[in-house]
Amino acid sequence: MNTTAPTGAPIIAVTGASGAVGGRVAQRLVRAGVPVRLLGRDPSRLPDLPGAVAAPPASYGDGAAMRRALAGAHTLFLVSAHESPDRVREHTTAVDAAVAAGVERIVYLSFLGAAPDATFTFGRDHWHTEAHIRVSEVRYTFLRDSWYLAGIPAMTGSDGVLRGPGGDGRVAAVAHEDIADAATAVLLAGAESADTRHDGVTYDLTGPEAFTLAEAAEELSRATGRTITYHPETREEAYASRAQYGAADWEVAGWVTSYEAIATGEMATVSDAVPRLTGRPAQNLATYLREHPDSYRHLLRTD
Repeated sequence: MNTTAPTGAPIIAVTGASGAVGGRVAQRLVRAGVPVRLLGRDPSRLPDLPGAVAAPPASYGDGAAMRRALAGAHTLFLVSAHESPDRVREHTTAVDAAVAAGVERIVYLSFLGAAPDATFTFGRDHWHTEAHIRVSEVRYTFLRDSWYLAGIPAMTGSDGVLRGPGGDGRVAAVAHEDIADAATAVLLAGAESADTRHDGVTYDLTGPEAFTLAEAAEELSRATGRTITYHPETREEAYASRAQYGAADWEVAGWVTSYEAIATGEMATVSDAVPRLTGRPAQNLATYLREHPDSYRHLLRTD
């Protein structure tokens, strides 16, 4: 991979480039012909994209490393770090490093309904990160994505049951492709310092419709050709069914409250941000399943 920074046009630094959203965004930016710098703790995991630059290794919580990695970059696409008890500090350290390095603009991938009292405990991390960015001396745009459409089949067990305390609430889940296209549109529009149309704006990135998890199970049934059901767990059932994974209490709480946020209606928002930013409709669940059969392969009967 090229490790020499291109000169001339403003550089867009992309974090999480080895992940589902950051990787897609990096690919789109490279295709658009803009200078891209890829950030990661382990450069060997970064995608090998023609023309992309690999920054020196940097983790969010290492301010000095982040400053080195971001030196000379104009815009930072900040994908949230993996969930951890220390995630807010990691985010704020990365933001401070970006400002110190001279980054002029941060596009932060947040989460729908981010608030200090959000039911989804990880959503609170996003609000605190947004709050820190707001008071930093940097231009910003927040992209608050909903549940991922990919998560619907992924969280359905091989026994054909989707379990969670989501009640009868609705979720306007969104495709990774739609998030990446929307993010790329925002990043390209702000590539030049004179373009401020997205500054200080928060976009809710959602699918075109909100559906219940029971309706999701019906859609999965049509796609797989077998009966998929939804079991609306109680909170007690949810914690008990996830105890087998041996995860830390804070992590299990995040898993459970992600469903509870559906039950409370916090995930029911339907926004037109994706079509406004991309010029095309957002994918619905039926379209996603049709185009991504591997996402539910574990649900297909083998007998």
